[in-house]
Amino acid sequence: MLQEIASLGFDFAELSHGIRVSLVPGILAAVDAGEIRISTLHNFCPLPLGVNQAAPNVFQFTARDPRERESALKQTFKTLDFAVRVKARLVVLHMGSLAGMKPKSGFLGLFGPEDFTDTLLDMIAAQQHESPKFQQLLADAVEQQEKLKAEPMQRTAAALHEIAARAAELGLQLGIENREALEEVPLDGEMTQFLTGFSSATVRYWHDTGHAQIKEHLGFLHHVTHLGQLADQLGGFHIHDVEFPGRDHREPGTGTVNFAALKPFVRPEHIKVFEFSPGMKPEEAKRGVAHVKQLWGP
Repeated sequence: MLQEIASLGFDFAELSHGIRVSLVPGILAAVDAGEIRISTLHNFCPLPLGVNQAAPNVFQFTARDPRERESALKQTFKTLDFAVRVKARLVVLHMGSLAGMKPKSGFLGLFGPEDFTDTLLDMIAAQQHESPKFQQLLADAVEQQEKLKAEPMQRTAAALHEIAARAAELGLQLGIENREALEEVPLDGEMTQFLTGFSSATVRYWHDTGHAQIKEHLGFLHHVTHLGQLADQLGGFHIHDVEFPGRDHREPGTGTVNFAALKPFVRPEHIKVFEFSPGMKPEEAKRGVAHVKQLWGP
Protein backbone atom coordinates (compact mmCIF):
# COMPACT_ATOMS: atom_id res chain seq x y z
CA MET A 1 0.00 0.00 0.00
CA LEU A 2 2.65 2.49 1.05
CA GLN A 3 4.96 1.46 -1.79
CA GLU A 4 2.17 2.24 -4.26
CA ILE A 5 1.68 5.68 -2.69
CA ALA A 6 5.43 6.34 -2.90
CA SER A 7 5.46 5.20 -6.55
CA LEU A 8 2.97 7.96 -7.37
CA GLY A 9 5.53 10.53 -6.24
CA PHE A 10 4.42 11.17 -2.67
CA ASP A 11 7.03 11.57 0.07
CA PHE A 12 4.45 11.34 2.87
CA ALA A 13 1.24 9.42 3.49
CA GLU A 14 -1.67 9.80 5.86
CA LEU A 15 -2.79 6.66 7.68
CA SER A 16 -6.54 6.91 7.71
CA HIS A 17 -9.45 5.38 9.58
CA GLY A 18 -9.49 2.28 7.39
CA ILE A 19 -6.21 0.80 8.60
CA ARG A 20 -6.79 -2.69 10.01
CA VAL A 21 -4.56 -3.99 12.78
CA SER A 22 -3.30 -6.66 10.38
CA LEU A 23 -1.69 -3.94 8.24
CA VAL A 24 0.36 -2.48 11.09
CA PRO A 25 3.45 -4.76 10.82
CA GLY A 26 3.86 -3.95 7.13
CA ILE A 27 3.37 -0.23 7.79
CA LEU A 28 6.02 -0.24 10.50
CA ALA A 29 8.42 -2.15 8.23
CA ALA A 30 7.97 0.40 5.43
CA VAL A 31 8.34 3.38 7.77
CA ASP A 32 11.37 1.95 9.56
CA ALA A 33 13.01 1.15 6.20
CA GLY A 34 12.52 4.78 5.10
CA GLU A 35 10.33 3.88 2.13
CA ILE A 36 7.91 6.67 3.02
CA ARG A 37 7.20 9.06 5.89
CA ILE A 38 3.88 9.50 7.68
CA SER A 39 2.46 13.02 7.93
CA THR A 40 -0.80 12.41 9.75
CA LEU A 41 -3.16 9.84 11.20
CA HIS A 42 -6.93 9.99 11.01
CA ASN A 43 -8.67 8.75 14.14
CA PHE A 44 -9.28 5.85 14.75
CA CYS A 45 -6.03 4.35 13.50
CA PRO A 46 -5.55 1.45 13.55
CA LEU A 47 -9.17 0.35 13.61
CA PRO A 48 -10.54 -1.11 16.85
CA LEU A 49 -10.39 -4.90 17.02
CA GLY A 50 -13.37 -6.46 15.28
CA VAL A 51 -13.88 -3.48 12.95
CA ASN A 52 -12.73 -4.23 9.41
CA GLN A 53 -13.79 -1.20 7.38
CA ALA A 54 -13.36 2.57 7.63
CA ALA A 55 -15.22 3.67 10.75
CA PRO A 56 -14.22 7.14 12.03
CA ASN A 57 -17.52 7.48 13.89
CA VAL A 58 -17.78 3.98 15.38
CA PHE A 59 -17.40 5.59 18.83
CA GLN A 60 -18.44 9.20 19.40
CA PHE A 61 -17.34 11.75 21.99
CA THR A 62 -20.87 13.19 21.88
CA ALA A 63 -22.60 9.92 22.82
CA ARG A 64 -25.04 9.91 25.73
CA ASP A 65 -23.69 6.52 26.82
CA PRO A 66 -20.57 7.07 28.98
CA ARG A 67 -19.26 3.65 27.94
CA GLU A 68 -19.19 4.72 24.29
CA ARG A 69 -17.44 7.98 25.20
CA GLU A 70 -14.87 6.00 27.20
CA SER A 71 -14.29 3.70 24.21
CA ALA A 72 -13.82 6.75 21.97
CA LEU A 73 -11.18 8.12 24.34
CA LYS A 74 -9.43 4.76 24.70
CA GLN A 75 -9.18 4.24 20.95
CA THR A 76 -8.06 7.84 20.40
CA PHE A 77 -5.24 7.43 22.92
CA LYS A 78 -4.17 4.31 20.98
CA THR A 79 -4.13 6.42 17.81
CA LEU A 80 -1.94 9.03 19.52
CA ASP A 81 0.52 6.33 20.60
CA PHE A 82 0.62 4.92 17.07
CA ALA A 83 1.21 8.42 15.69
CA VAL A 84 4.29 8.72 17.88
CA ARG A 85 5.51 5.30 16.72
CA VAL A 86 5.33 6.26 13.02
CA LYS A 87 6.64 9.79 13.67
CA ALA A 88 3.48 11.55 12.47
CA ARG A 89 2.95 15.21 13.28
CA LEU A 90 -0.83 15.51 13.62
CA VAL A 91 -3.96 13.44 14.25
CA VAL A 92 -7.20 14.40 12.49
CA LEU A 93 -10.35 14.04 14.61
CA HIS A 94 -14.10 13.84 14.06
CA MET A 95 -15.78 15.28 17.14
CA GLY A 96 -19.23 13.63 17.02
CA SER A 97 -22.80 14.28 15.99
CA LEU A 98 -26.22 15.43 17.14
CA ALA A 99 -28.25 12.35 18.05
CA GLY A 100 -31.87 12.43 16.97
CA MET A 101 -31.43 15.02 14.23
CA LYS A 102 -33.72 13.82 11.44
CA PRO A 103 -36.08 15.40 8.90
CA LYS A 104 -39.69 15.52 9.94
CA SER A 105 -42.10 12.98 8.50
CA GLY A 106 -43.05 13.79 4.95
CA PHE A 107 -39.47 14.54 3.87
CA LEU A 108 -37.99 11.67 1.92
CA GLY A 109 -34.83 11.37 -0.11
CA LEU A 110 -35.00 10.00 -3.63
CA PHE A 111 -34.28 6.53 -2.24
CA GLY A 112 -36.33 6.69 0.96
CA PRO A 113 -35.92 8.17 4.45
CA GLU A 114 -32.51 9.77 4.94
CA ASP A 115 -30.76 12.36 7.04
CA PHE A 116 -30.87 16.09 6.36
CA THR A 117 -27.66 16.17 4.34
CA ASP A 118 -28.54 13.38 1.92
CA THR A 119 -32.13 14.55 1.56
CA LEU A 120 -31.09 18.11 0.70
CA LEU A 121 -28.44 16.91 -1.74
CA ASP A 122 -31.00 14.64 -3.43
CA MET A 123 -33.33 17.62 -3.82
CA ILE A 124 -30.56 19.79 -5.29
CA ALA A 125 -29.68 17.03 -7.76
CA ALA A 126 -33.36 16.87 -8.72
CA GLN A 127 -33.37 20.68 -9.22
CA GLN A 128 -35.75 21.21 -6.31
CA HIS A 129 -33.47 23.63 -4.46
CA GLU A 130 -35.71 26.64 -5.11
CA SER A 131 -38.86 24.91 -3.87
CA PRO A 132 -40.65 25.89 -0.64
CA LYS A 133 -40.15 22.34 0.57
CA PHE A 134 -36.36 22.69 0.25
CA GLN A 135 -36.37 26.00 2.14
CA GLN A 136 -38.51 24.49 4.87
CA LEU A 137 -36.10 21.59 5.21
CA LEU A 138 -33.16 23.99 5.53
CA ALA A 139 -34.96 25.93 8.24
CA ASP A 140 -35.84 22.70 10.04
CA ALA A 141 -32.18 21.60 9.96
CA VAL A 142 -31.01 24.87 11.53
CA GLU A 143 -33.74 24.68 14.17
CA GLN A 144 -32.76 21.16 15.16
CA GLN A 145 -29.05 22.02 15.24
CA GLU A 146 -29.75 24.80 17.73
CA LYS A 147 -32.10 22.67 19.79
CA LEU A 148 -29.83 19.62 20.07
CA LYS A 149 -26.29 21.00 20.24
CA ALA A 150 -25.77 22.06 23.87
CA GLU A 151 -25.16 18.75 25.69
CA PRO A 152 -23.25 17.02 22.86
CA MET A 153 -20.92 20.01 22.55
CA GLN A 154 -20.24 19.96 26.30
CA ARG A 155 -19.39 16.26 26.11
CA THR A 156 -17.12 16.61 23.06
CA ALA A 157 -15.28 19.62 24.56
CA ALA A 158 -14.64 17.67 27.77
CA ALA A 159 -13.23 14.77 25.74
CA LEU A 160 -11.04 17.06 23.67
CA HIS A 161 -9.48 18.59 26.80
CA GLU A 162 -8.35 15.10 27.83
CA ILE A 163 -7.09 14.25 24.34
CA ALA A 164 -5.27 17.58 23.98
CA ALA A 165 -3.49 17.09 27.30
CA ARG A 166 -2.22 13.68 26.17
CA ALA A 167 -1.28 15.00 22.71
CA ALA A 168 0.71 17.86 24.24
CA GLU A 169 2.65 15.38 26.39
CA LEU A 170 3.49 13.38 23.26
CA GLY A 171 4.40 16.41 21.14
CA LEU A 172 1.51 15.92 18.71
CA GLN A 173 -0.99 18.30 17.18
CA LEU A 174 -4.71 17.63 16.73
CA GLY A 175 -6.72 18.70 13.69
CA ILE A 176 -10.45 19.30 14.23
CA GLU A 177 -12.01 18.55 10.87
CA ASN A 178 -14.93 20.39 9.29
CA ARG A 179 -17.59 17.90 8.31
CA GLU A 180 -19.88 17.61 5.30
CA ALA A 181 -22.91 16.38 7.26
CA LEU A 182 -25.21 18.92 8.90
CA GLU A 183 -25.65 16.46 11.76
CA GLU A 184 -21.97 16.51 12.77
CA VAL A 185 -20.16 18.90 15.12
CA PRO A 186 -18.68 21.41 15.66
CA LEU A 187 -21.11 23.44 13.56
CA ASP A 188 -19.18 25.45 10.99
CA GLY A 189 -20.26 28.83 12.31
CA GLU A 190 -19.08 27.86 15.79
CA MET A 191 -15.70 26.34 14.88
CA THR A 192 -13.71 29.48 15.80
CA GLN A 193 -15.41 29.74 19.19
CA PHE A 194 -14.92 26.02 19.83
CA LEU A 195 -11.19 26.17 19.11
CA THR A 196 -10.55 29.18 21.33
CA GLY A 197 -11.01 26.97 24.39
CA PHE A 198 -7.81 25.09 23.57
CA SER A 199 -4.11 25.81 23.16
CA SER A 200 -3.39 26.70 19.54
CA ALA A 201 -0.04 24.95 19.87
CA THR A 202 -1.87 21.63 20.13
CA VAL A 203 -5.41 22.00 18.73
CA ARG A 204 -5.77 23.31 15.19
CA TYR A 205 -8.49 23.57 12.57
CA TRP A 206 -8.33 20.96 9.79
CA HIS A 207 -9.91 22.09 6.53
CA ASP A 208 -11.44 19.53 4.18
CA THR A 209 -11.98 21.23 0.82
CA GLY A 210 -14.65 18.77 -0.30
CA HIS A 211 -16.68 19.01 2.89
CA ALA A 212 -16.67 22.82 2.81
CA GLN A 213 -17.71 22.83 -0.83
CA ILE A 214 -20.65 20.52 -0.13
CA LYS A 215 -21.74 22.84 2.68
CA GLU A 216 -21.59 25.73 0.19
CA HIS A 217 -23.80 23.79 -2.21
CA LEU A 218 -26.25 23.25 0.64
CA GLY A 219 -26.28 26.98 1.38
CA PHE A 220 -24.72 26.77 4.85
CA LEU A 221 -21.48 28.66 4.21
CA HIS A 222 -19.30 30.41 1.65
CA HIS A 223 -16.24 28.23 1.22
CA VAL A 224 -13.58 30.93 0.76
CA THR A 225 -14.98 33.15 3.51
CA HIS A 226 -15.18 30.22 5.92
CA LEU A 227 -11.54 29.27 5.37
CA GLY A 228 -10.45 32.89 5.70
CA GLN A 229 -12.12 33.20 9.08
CA LEU A 230 -10.19 30.19 10.37
CA ALA A 231 -6.87 30.78 8.57
CA ASP A 232 -5.01 31.77 11.73
CA GLN A 233 -6.00 28.49 13.40
CA LEU A 234 -5.33 26.26 10.40
CA GLY A 235 -3.15 23.16 10.69
CA GLY A 236 -3.70 21.59 7.29
CA PHE A 237 -5.92 20.32 4.51
CA HIS A 238 -7.65 17.32 3.09
CA ILE A 239 -7.60 18.18 -0.61
CA HIS A 240 -10.16 16.86 -3.09
CA ASP A 241 -12.80 18.18 -5.46
CA VAL A 242 -16.58 17.82 -5.60
CA GLU A 243 -18.80 16.82 -8.49
CA PHE A 244 -21.93 18.90 -7.96
CA PRO A 245 -23.73 18.66 -5.68
CA GLY A 246 -22.22 16.13 -3.26
CA ARG A 247 -19.90 13.56 -4.86
CA ASP A 248 -16.54 14.31 -3.30
CA HIS A 249 -13.00 12.86 -3.38
CA ARG A 250 -12.81 13.76 -7.07
CA GLU A 251 -9.76 14.89 -9.03
CA PRO A 252 -8.88 18.54 -8.25
CA GLY A 253 -9.67 20.75 -11.22
CA THR A 254 -12.63 18.68 -12.40
CA GLY A 255 -15.25 19.86 -9.91
CA THR A 256 -16.60 22.95 -8.20
CA VAL A 257 -13.85 23.75 -5.66
CA ASN A 258 -12.11 27.04 -6.55
CA PHE A 259 -8.58 26.14 -5.46
CA ALA A 260 -7.18 29.41 -6.79
CA ALA A 261 -9.46 31.37 -4.44
CA LEU A 262 -8.19 29.33 -1.46
CA LYS A 263 -4.52 30.06 -2.20
CA PRO A 264 -4.21 33.25 -0.03
CA PHE A 265 -4.79 31.14 3.07
CA VAL A 266 -2.29 28.37 2.27
CA ARG A 267 1.05 28.47 4.11
CA PRO A 268 4.20 26.35 3.66
CA GLU A 269 3.88 24.99 7.20
CA HIS A 270 0.38 23.62 6.56
CA ILE A 271 0.09 19.86 6.02
CA LYS A 272 -1.52 19.07 2.67
CA VAL A 273 -3.08 15.62 2.26
CA PHE A 274 -4.73 14.55 -0.99
CA GLU A 275 -7.78 12.45 -0.10
CA PHE A 276 -8.93 10.65 -3.22
CA SER A 277 -11.55 8.06 -4.08
CA PRO A 278 -10.16 4.50 -4.19
CA GLY A 279 -11.52 4.28 -7.72
CA MET A 280 -9.41 7.16 -9.01
CA LYS A 281 -6.89 6.16 -11.68
CA PRO A 282 -3.19 6.91 -11.10
CA GLU A 283 -3.06 9.38 -13.99
CA GLU A 284 -6.07 11.24 -12.55
CA ALA A 285 -4.41 11.46 -9.15
CA LYS A 286 -1.18 12.80 -10.66
CA ARG A 287 -3.10 15.34 -12.77
CA GLY A 288 -5.08 16.52 -9.73
CA VAL A 289 -1.92 16.95 -7.65
CA ALA A 290 -0.28 18.90 -10.48
CA HIS A 291 -3.33 21.17 -10.73
CA VAL A 292 -3.17 22.11 -7.04
CA LYS A 293 0.61 22.54 -7.04
CA GLN A 294 0.37 24.86 -10.03
CA LEU A 295 -2.05 27.07 -8.09
CA TRP A 296 -0.69 26.75 -4.56
CA GLY A 297 2.99 26.12 -5.18
CA PRO A 298 4.99 23.06 -4.09
